[in-house]
Amino acid sequence: MAALDQLIDALRRLPGVGPKSAQRMAYHLLLNDRSGAQALAATLSQALSRVQTCARCHGFSEDPVCGVCSDTRRDPGLLAVVESPADQAVIERSGSYKGYYFVLGGRVSPIEGRGPRDIGAEALLHRATDGQVREVILATSFTAEGEATAYLLGEALKAQGLLVTRLARGVPVGSELEFVDLGTLAHAFADRR
Repeated sequence: MAALDQLIDALRRLPGVGPKSAQRMAYHLLLNDRSGAQALAATLSQALSRVQTCARCHGFSEDPVCGVCSDTRRDPGLLAVVESPADQAVIERSGSYKGYYFVLGGRVSPIEGRGPRDIGAEALLHRATDGQVREVILATSFTAEGEATAYLLGEALKAQGLLVTRLARGVPVGSELEFVDLGTLAHAFADRR
């Protein structure tokens, strides 16, 4: 049973997967979907050997420079700073942004001992001062850590003479006001346009 326990422990490493969910997944794969388990193992192994970080934006890519950074139709004057490749992917799927990205790979978290140097602040400053960037859009999350990250990076970028903007916050599309949390509603009123 050591192999089964190792599989369950490995599945528990996934975000949001607790011991019972991991056990349920492991049992399902071994009992009902062995071919799916084989495909998952092969695909994971392949991704680990092929996927790297883009030399320019630090997002995921199979090439030294990703497809977004290689796209000359994008606006070189816009640079969106995101926390993770997942954040970059969400923005890309929206189809609303046509500039370039810089992926931090995390956010400032004093509790976890992560400061600006740990998330690539120096590399961001170097990228943002390349002579082409005219606006840096801080697209970090609206958590305490994301806000602290945006503040620290914003101050450093402004000191370089760059225009720094922050993603807007507000009421989600399709929501009813009575169900919107008070913090979001307060920011929506403060940031109205």
